[in-house]
Amino acid sequence: MTTTLRPAGPEEDVPGAPPGTRTRRYEICVNSRPAGGIRITVGPDGPTGRTGELSELAVEENGRRRGRGTVGVLAAEEVLRARGVSRVIAGIPPEPDGTAALAMAASLGYVPDTRWMAKAVPAEADLPELGGGRTARPVTEEEFPAWAARAFASFARLSAASGAGAPDPEAARAAGEEALRVLLPDGAATRDAVLRTLVDADGADVASLWLGFRRSEGSTGRRGWVYAVEADEAHRGQGHGRAAMLLAERECRAAGVDELGLNVHEGNAAALGLYTSLGYRTTRRWYAKRL
Repeated sequence: MTTTLRPAGPEEDVPGAPPGTRTRRYEICVNSRPAGGIRITVGPDGPTGRTGELSELAVEENGRRRGRGTVGVLAAEEVLRARGVSRVIAGIPPEPDGTAALAMAASLGYVPDTRWMAKAVPAEADLPELGGGRTARPVTEEEFPAWAARAFASFARLSAASGAGAPDPEAARAAGEEALRVLLPDGAATRDAVLRTLVDADGADVASLWLGFRRSEGSTGRRGWVYAVEADEAHRGQGHGRAAMLLAERECRAAGVDELGLNVHEGNAAALGLYTSLGYRTTRRWYAKRL
C-alpha cells in the first residue's frame, strides 16, 4: 500500500497571521484513494527560521489504527522540509479527545511546547475587584519603548525555556521584536490593543498587561487574548499578576467581549497554576518538533 498527500485546494492566506503565512488542505491518499486529510500551514521567514503547523488531521473511521495518520504526518513533514521549515508544531485537543493524537505525536518525537487556555468573562456584576488599592492606567507613547524592551526580555526568557528546538535567547529576542512589530504596528495606539500598567496603593508601577481583541475561531464575534502579563521583578509574590489577569477580564467586559484566552508555555508551572485557579480551561495543547 502506498500513502501519499494530494492537495485538496489552492494555497490560501491566513487572516490575522503574519504576512506571508500560507495554508493548504491535503488529502491523505492510500493507493490514490482519499482516506483522510491534513492541513499544512507555513509561516514566513523569521529570526528563528521558518515554522510550520500541522492541523485538522483526520482519517476515515475504517482506516484507523492502521498507521495511516502516522504516515500522513510523516509525509506532511517532508512537505514542510521541502519548504525550508525547520520547526513544526501540532495542535492536539485536551484529553480524552486528544488521547490517540497525543500518543502518536509522542511516538514521532513531538514534545510539549505550549497550551491554549480560555474562560468565559464574568458578567459585570460578578467581576472581582483588583484589590489592595490597585489601579490601572494606559501605557503612553512615551512609555512604549521601555515597555517593549521589557516585553522582548520576557519573550526571550520564556521561549528559550520551551519546547523542541527552542531558539537561543538572542534569536528569541529578535522573534519577540518581530512579533511586536506585526501585532503593535502603531505602538501603544494600535487598534484593538490594550496596554496597561498596574499601579499599587503607594503609586508604584507593579505589573503590566498586554491584551488584544481578535475574531474568535469559527465565529463572527471577538475574543480577548492575553499576549503578555508580568509582575515587576521587585514586586513579585504579592498577587499583582493575578490582579493584572482580573484587569484583563474587566477590559474585556468593557469592550463587550465574552471570552478571554491565552497561550502559556508548558514549563511555566507558576503561570499554569495561576490561570487554572482563575478558572481557565485548556482548549488545545501544542507539541513541537525540530525537523
